[in-house]
Amino acid sequence: MIFKSFTISRRWIILSAACLLFVLSQFYRASIAVITPDLIRDIGLDTRGLSHISAAFFYTFAIMQIPIGMYLDAIGPRIAMTVLSLLGVAGALVFAAGDSTGELAAGRLLLGAGMACNLMGTLKLITLWFGPLRFATLSALVLSFGTLGNMAAATPLALLVQSLGWRITFVVFAAINLLLAALFFAVVRDRPPEALAGGTPPPVSSEFREILAGVRALLMEKDYWIISLGTFCRYGIFAAVQTLWAGPFLINVGGLSPVEAGNVLLLMSAGIIIGSPVCGWVSDSVFASRKGVIVAGFIGMILTLVVLAGLSRGAAPAALFFSFGFFAGTGQVMYAHIKERMPAERAGTAMTLVNFFTMAGVVVFLQGLGSLMQYLYPAESLGAPAFRAAFLLCAASLLATLVLYFFTVETRRKRRK
Repeated sequence: MIFKSFTISRRWIILSAACLLFVLSQFYRASIAVITPDLIRDIGLDTRGLSHISAAFFYTFAIMQIPIGMYLDAIGPRIAMTVLSLLGVAGALVFAAGDSTGELAAGRLLLGAGMACNLMGTLKLITLWFGPLRFATLSALVLSFGTLGNMAAATPLALLVQSLGWRITFVVFAAINLLLAALFFAVVRDRPPEALAGGTPPPVSSEFREILAGVRALLMEKDYWIISLGTFCRYGIFAAVQTLWAGPFLINVGGLSPVEAGNVLLLMSAGIIIGSPVCGWVSDSVFASRKGVIVAGFIGMILTLVVLAGLSRGAAPAALFFSFGFFAGTGQVMYAHIKERMPAERAGTAMTLVNFFTMAGVVVFLQGLGSLMQYLYPAESLGAPAFRAAFLLCAASLLATLVLYFFTVETRRKRRK
């Protein structure tokens, strides 16, 4: 009994250590929005340059999902997350020292690679230590907890940058990154003891042929492609708004100061903090539905974007950004959806290869929206008409994805019959 109690306590310690690394990942990906005035002043960036630097993080983050998806199940999250986190330390230091667009982008590329396994590794640990019945709820709690990183990248980051400057601030976070990586390696183990591992999926082979067979089986699933497109648009749009374009919109169209804009970004983060566990709980325990909850989230995001597109200069209701975050919280249910469409031992592969499209969507929408705004309104690329065009394009993309999502299989209800 004592041994069992110790193991139960340890799994929560392991989950907490993994969550801290995910918080750091969320901070890094969102850290450009409130320091855009500093980068424009110090480096001389324009709209296109800002989008390139912000998107650089997501390029390597997305590309790294392919090897992580192939080998996470075999290597295990402890080694994968620790080694990659050290790349994040290097990336933060390179970014802090950058004096050009290329140098800043290089730092962001390293940061993207360093943070690439933190969410998928954490979800794999949940699968191994907690079992399938609590997956949607726990994964939602992880995403909510991780949003503390987005919150730290809002008002707290703006205040810290005002006090220390953006370069010293990133040196401080490099040190925090190193400490968290060391803590994670010290406390985490990939699997529970044999005595309590009866419901844990068995380890998978690290043979390349067998790994490819698992990937091939995933790619043959129609739902894999629909769910991947769904998360490509859903998170790509949300992250593009949260990590970059919400800041300039609030400052240039809403007329807010950087700190005031940071406060509104905090509300967007609060929305996803509340929305993720609520949607996970509703999916697991109330409606026993993956598909229905996800569809409702798409509809909410579409309506919010349409309202934002109709706002005039000087108007930026904070409640809209909270709602946008809340409805985006349904996205984590997509990972439960694809996980239940594959054998349990291949959960890491399924979730990670979906995550490739999640991060690729951020790259496309970050740079695509920046290029669209610059092309349509070259003299006022950060003005209200430019943001109206960007928000309407995002709403149309989500609407097309919503239609396709009706053709996926509902796994949760099917599993409970």
